Amino acid sequence: AVCRAVAEPELLLLSSWARLRPPCLLLAPADTAAAEGAAAYCPSPRPRRGAAPARPAGEPGEPHVSWVMKLSPQQAPLYGDCVVTVLLAEEDKVEDDAIFYLIFSGSTLYHCTSTRKVSSDTLETIAPGHDCCETVKVLLCASREGLPVFVVAEEDFHFVQDEAYDAAQFLATSAGNQQALNFTRFLDRSGPPSRDVNSLDEKVALAFRHLKLPAEWNVLGTDHTLHDGGPRETLMHFAVRLGLLRLTWFLLQKPGGRGALSIHNEEGATPVSLALERGYHKLHQLLTEENAGEPDSWSSLSYEIPYGDCSVRHHRELDIYTLTSESESHREPHGDSCTGHISKLMNIQQQLMVRESFHF
Repeated sequence: AVCRAVAEPELLLLSSWARLRPPCLLLAPADTAAAEGAAAYCPSPRPRRGAAPARPAGEPGEPHVSWVMKLSPQQAPLYGDCVVTVLLAEEDKVEDDAIFYLIFSGSTLYHCTSTRKVSSDTLETIAPGHDCCETVKVLLCASREGLPVFVVAEEDFHFVQDEAYDAAQFLATSAGNQQALNFTRFLDRSGPPSRDVNSLDEKVALAFRHLKLPAEWNVLGTDHTLHDGGPRETLMHFAVRLGLLRLTWFLLQKPGGRGALSIHNEEGATPVSLALERGYHKLHQLLTEENAGEPDSWSSLSYEIPYGDCSVRHHRELDIYTLTSESESHREPHGDSCTGHISKLMNIQQQLMVRESFHF
């Protein structure tokens, strides 16, 4: 699930309407014990001047990093779930048995993500969902059996509110609002090109899922006097009209989602008849089969795993795990917290793998 940088026209239109409503190993000349530990993750380091050695993650004090990494992209939407690539210098090759984690340290939330090794100098992870627009510090931590966890690099990363998030907010607040929902029908006149439907669907579904919807939120709106079965437009009509499979699935799981399937709009169309009329066979199957499961396309997104008092997400396609917790008194990340979160995530990964092996 890769976030695209260019916004679709439909997102720009929705978001505009919504806004109208109020690394290489850099060793110091004198090798310290910490620097030697960091060097254990790279078989052929090239010493360079002017860099401080890495510090074991458990050692007190601010982490002193010794690698340089580049994150690509350097920002992600608030709902996350896009691939972030960690690029290291070509001349520095990491050992095969080294395991790397990224710590995203925000003002209120703290995310620890596993990574997958693409090559000897490239790692990948999944950007976590965040709670506010801000620049956070990202630490690259290395773990290897028999060695302490080392913080080896750091970089800034930006969480931003994009057009998909604006569109999701607009749609969520427009449930039951006929004026707003009738406006969305203008999108149908041009319709997104077929190649863009998947991207549009993915972004809006992710953004919608990330919103903290009120407990009383309903696909049909919170004004129960409108739930009289009269002809009207619904969010489900909008999702089906544009062929948004993921968003339709998301709405079906919410209160009022199933009820919306039998509601006719002013043209007499229901979401079910719209799907059939437009030849959206997968959508029609999703809406009409009693025990229809989640669409295959949903499996390319991360999902939450219930696990005690912490938030754990798993991206099945890349097998990336993310642990999210509240930041500790708005402090900068320090060694003990890095080691603690990494250890906790490693334990969770092991337990979940055991659980899945018993399941199969």
